[in-house]
Amino acid sequence: MENMADRYLEASLVKRGVTCTARLLDDRAPVTCAAVWDALPLGGDVHHAKYARNEIHALFPPLADTGPPPENPTVTPVPGDLCYFTFAGAEPATTSHGYDREVRPGTTLVDLALFYERNNLLLNGDVGWVPGIVRGQVVEGPAGMAEGCDDLWRTGAAGETLSFRRA
Repeated sequence: MENMADRYLEASLVKRGVTCTARLLDDRAPVTCAAVWDALPLGGDVHHAKYARNEIHALFPPLADTGPPPENPTVTPVPGDLCYFTFAGAEPATTSHGYDREVRPGTTLVDLALFYERNNLLLNGDVGWVPGIVRGQVVEGPAGMAEGCDDLWRTGAAGETLSFRRA
């Protein structure tokens, strides 16, 4: 991705009116960033993670014909990381995690996540390590987003949308 200008997206908790801006990591995850960028804008019901700790995410159908390779993976995301996960078939078959639609063998779900605080570990008691592709880093508005995410954790996600759009 030589000479490519930095690309930015906005992540928002729509009902709460909270937005942050993230720089896409095209140099580290070019295939993933291209798939997300080409699919924008995106929005869906937000869910707060249970195992990963300080994470919010929304679920989407596949963003491209084929999933990205495991580029720029992590199991220890830091505050401000935007991660991309893919789950196939009935792998995450639990409604308490938000995986309650189209979860059946032969389907794929894309999980677009935002990590807002430290001490995250992508270890799920049901399936083990769940590496994510780090596709972006929040560069503007992290404190306000963290406050909104914390409120989501304490008061609930019902009726809230996590949206992503080009900045």
